[in-house]
Amino acid sequence: MKKKDIIDHIAVQVDDVRKSISWYTKKFRCKTIYVDDTWGFIEFENIKLAFVKKNEHPPHFAVIDQNIILNKDTVKHRDGSVSKYIQDLDNNKIELIKYEKDNS
Repeated sequence: MKKKDIIDHIAVQVDDVRKSISWYTKKFRCKTIYVDDTWGFIEFENIKLAFVKKNEHPPHFAVIDQNIILNKDTVKHRDGSVSKYIQDLDNNKIELIKYEKDNS
């Protein structure tokens, strides 16, 4: 049987990223990976949760896709990852994402 795909994270839209990160890390046992005024990332045991601003990113979930290449249809993010959005049959957003390996 082929290995199953991996859901990397779920992204929810919030009004205040820092306040949301604070609330979640006080309420649940999780770890902050990154936070600024426009974007935040926390990690649970089994999945990551992203907090995004409504005018910058759609609510979505992200699936690891090692075959993505940087081109006109993809975006390179501040953490070095490369991704693109697709939609399912009901117009739900799905981010396909690949993290670059650290070559340092």
